[in-house]
Amino acid sequence: MTQDEMKKAAGWAALEYVKKGSIVGVGTGSTVNHFIDALETRKEEIKGAVSSSVASTERLEQIGIPVLDANEVSSFDIYVDGADEINHDYDMIKGGGAALTREKIVAAIAKKFICIVDNTKRVEVLGEFPLPVEVIPMARSYVARELLKLGGDPAYRQGVVTDNGNVILDVHNLKITDAKELEKQINAIPGVVTVGLFAARGADVLLMGSPEGVQKFEKA
Repeated sequence: MTQDEMKKAAGWAALEYVKKGSIVGVGTGSTVNHFIDALETRKEEIKGAVSSSVASTERLEQIGIPVLDANEVSSFDIYVDGADEINHDYDMIKGGGAALTREKIVAAIAKKFICIVDNTKRVEVLGEFPLPVEVIPMARSYVARELLKLGGDPAYRQGVVTDNGNVILDVHNLKITDAKELEKQINAIPGVVTVGLFAARGADVLLMGSPEGVQKFEKA
């Protein structure tokens, strides 16, 4: 099974959690694109989707799924999204595609977070993948200096402007042993919009594509 086939299997497995008449939170990225393809087969059964990025919104609208504004929805059952890394505590690093802030908002509204990945994304310790931080442009240098103090090595992601008009700092060389505490510390730095650590609100279900098929893990 190739990596893309494992992503596809995980994306399609998430259909099991889509209830008739529900609103579905939809994330961003290559694995989620497979979930959107799967969702097309059930589009007549759902009320619509809340999307975490412009790219996913366009894809959903192309296949005829109504996209609702997050401000119009008080809650919905599930949010389906990928991750750049996920550990055994269901803490995640997300934001490789620079949609982390919107992803965090949609995740907060959802009752259940379903993480869909291939088996290369499961790790013992978070931090091999650079940790994205969305930053207001005028604070970029200040935030970078503060991130250095936390032991990271921040790099400005050149040429990238988020859907919210901000910039991304990718923090390299971190070994994240307490994701919830680090998330709190980085979010407290003035100028940070949010950090791509999803630990305060981690995943509830992990659907992991592997050569043996999709492995399913649920948070106790």
